[in-house]
Amino acid sequence: MANVNKCRKDHHLKKTEDDKYLACTLKQFLESNFESCMMCDGFYGGNFGQPVCSTCHLFLFSSHMKEDGEEGEDGDNRVYNQKVDSDDSGTEEPGVETDFYASRDVQEREVCQLARRPARHKPDKLAERINALTIPREVDRIPPGLIESLPPEVLLLVFKNLDDISLWVAGNVCTRWRQILDGEITQSKWKHFIQLRWPLFQLQYKVHCWKTIYTQLLLSSPCRYCLESMMLQSTPPIEENSWRHRRLRSELKTLKSDPPEGIQATPLDRHCCHWQASITGPQGSPYEGGLFLLYLQIPQSYPMRPPKVRFITKIFHPNISRHGDVGLDSIHHNWSLALTISKVLISIQSLLTDPYCNICMEPAIGKLFKQNRTQFDRMARLCTWKFAMHDYVMAFPIDPNGV
Repeated sequence: MANVNKCRKDHHLKKTEDDKYLACTLKQFLESNFESCMMCDGFYGGNFGQPVCSTCHLFLFSSHMKEDGEEGEDGDNRVYNQKVDSDDSGTEEPGVETDFYASRDVQEREVCQLARRPARHKPDKLAERINALTIPREVDRIPPGLIESLPPEVLLLVFKNLDDISLWVAGNVCTRWRQILDGEITQSKWKHFIQLRWPLFQLQYKVHCWKTIYTQLLLSSPCRYCLESMMLQSTPPIEENSWRHRRLRSELKTLKSDPPEGIQATPLDRHCCHWQASITGPQGSPYEGGLFLLYLQIPQSYPMRPPKVRFITKIFHPNISRHGDVGLDSIHHNWSLALTISKVLISIQSLLTDPYCNICMEPAIGKLFKQNRTQFDRMARLCTWKFAMHDYVMAFPIDPNGV
């Protein structure tokens, strides 16, 4: 009897600890500002309210089009060697260099030639990132009164060289800076910033303050680093008549002429390296009515390699991390040449209706989905209202224990 009571007590304590952990995780997910980096827990410095600090972001979520190990010897991104007309068809007599039974002298001569070939020194991006992880960061020490003592002329000169996100951040430093920026940046300029940063966002009501809409969209983004790099990434030189270019043009034409229901996508650059897409929440799901924006990075080796897909709108889902990464097998391990950007977006849209909770990007949300579906639907619906319905509903605070 004593053992039974002890087991019940241990089970109750474990359940209480799990409930506290779940409530803490859900509360942290709903907050606009994260206390520490979800990867290093503040070991590599401050995260400034973002889910991932800048050091971990540089190391784990590189924005380079050419990833480490993806380039070939000549700088191309070949996954396999395809035979052309000039290759051996199998009927010609093999030459000395290609004969399987070539003499040992020939093989040694080839090895010597390779050894004498000058080595190509390429920048080691991995070494740079590891070096950034090993160097401690000093705490910024701003002399007291420095911000207040800067004259308006100097501030305006600095503000002219800032992008839209930096201007918004500067406006939140102090009341004086906000007043200067409000007098310098007009509402039409904030509207222009929205059209450049979120080209697929469309409002359904008359707007009186475009800065408010910009603020809501910016706070609805899972990661400000990704949102900023989306507009700043360089485009590598790509052949206009390449297979990649022709296929992307064909996919874009299909998306424009016959788009899937609730899905839109548009390239952000001429070479179609960076795309923005939008997915409307499926009917009957807790995401119904929401407009979820995504960022797609198309590699140079597409369609041999899958695109990188991230949400730039916060969403409460077990297969989508708080950083916006999508846990979809087809864009990680089971990529196929038959898949297209349109099919990837359709798969993500269907994932909103049927989450896969055996393997989750957010285990706490997956546990809530399996144990308390009603609570999960309520939280997902509230997050959709707050983060994905700026075209209809104004933002409001969410109480996990309310409504």
